[in-house]
Amino acid sequence: MLDIADELHRWCAQGRPFAVATVVATGGSAPRSPGAALAVDADGAAVGSVSGGCVEGAVYELCREVLAAGGASRPVLQHFGYSDEDAFAVGLTCGGDIDILVQRIDPAAAPQIAAALAAAARGEAAAVARITAGPADLVGRALLVRPEGPAEGTLGDGLRDATAAAEARALLAAGRTGAVVLGADGSRCGEPLTLLVETSVPPPRMLVFGAIDFAAALVRAGAFLGYRVTVCDARPVFATARRFPDADQVVVEWPHRYLAAEADAGRLDARTTVCVLTHDAKFDIPLLETALRMPLAYVGAMGSRRTHLDRLGRLREAGLRELDLARLRSPIGLDLGARTPEETALSIAAEIVAVRHGGSGAPLTGAHTPIHHDTAPRRLGDAAADPAA
Repeated sequence: MLDIADELHRWCAQGRPFAVATVVATGGSAPRSPGAALAVDADGAAVGSVSGGCVEGAVYELCREVLAAGGASRPVLQHFGYSDEDAFAVGLTCGGDIDILVQRIDPAAAPQIAAALAAAARGEAAAVARITAGPADLVGRALLVRPEGPAEGTLGDGLRDATAAAEARALLAAGRTGAVVLGADGSRCGEPLTLLVETSVPPPRMLVFGAIDFAAALVRAGAFLGYRVTVCDARPVFATARRFPDADQVVVEWPHRYLAAEADAGRLDARTTVCVLTHDAKFDIPLLETALRMPLAYVGAMGSRRTHLDRLGRLREAGLRELDLARLRSPIGLDLGARTPEETALSIAAEIVAVRHGGSGAPLTGAHTPIHHDTAPRRLGDAAADPAA
């Protein structure tokens, strides 16, 4: 739901009720992840998607039905799968299955959801935990959790609220959306409940060091992937906003000093990507020595294999451990045979995505590995596993 927060926040601000269908659990090759949503207002306008097209029509009609039922309507949980026996049935042609919760939202009566949508639309960190499975009178209840301060709303009792808030903050800190089971074995909060915790966090950062032509192409790729991109170079003649109009920020500073300052200011996190394109030892070595000591998502450096071996020797002399060096992606990018700056940027972006989601980078043709590397529980009935496992 938070993935379409901009439009839903506008509907809330106008006081327009709507029905929102949210993917709450998936199995197999489901096209969308938990949290993906389709919303429909009273005029029949629709925004978002839950399946990429497979079941959108059926879900749209469900939204219209729930919305037409008025304020007394209860959330509806619907399962969509694929049956070889009935190829004309509504289902996912990809062979996966999804559980979708359809819920009517009246902005005045759902302040926690309205506040979560407002925070997401502003790019602020917030999480909303909704009950998706449990006693019928509790399904759809929501708890708003921010990085600091008390949770807003209630899921029915104080112990349940405290446990849900702690779980939601853990997912919020990781920037993940996922299912959480409370009381699955009777050990926490009594009767089992399944929650979908949706998180909204500021965009992850991509730091591109080296104001060269390859950097300009990588900036565009990073922006396309949803990163907030900074270009940094110690040479003011090259590091200009005019040369990098697609960057969110262009900084003139020694790379290692800038990286350390950003870390000290708390502006880096475990989602941050660092791409070193300078291939100049006086910049690279102090920068990589700093970056590889930080818990960053990705650290890559451009250069030949010979340059890479020389870098490793210099970094060992600087005191880095083999465990630290193993995190360095160098030469940077996947083997696509790239030659132009745009092709090179694509190979780097592809490696970043593969590292982020645990992909192998191998062709899918002929492979027997999963297409979607997803760790969420497959179905609500199978949700007892820890989604973070």
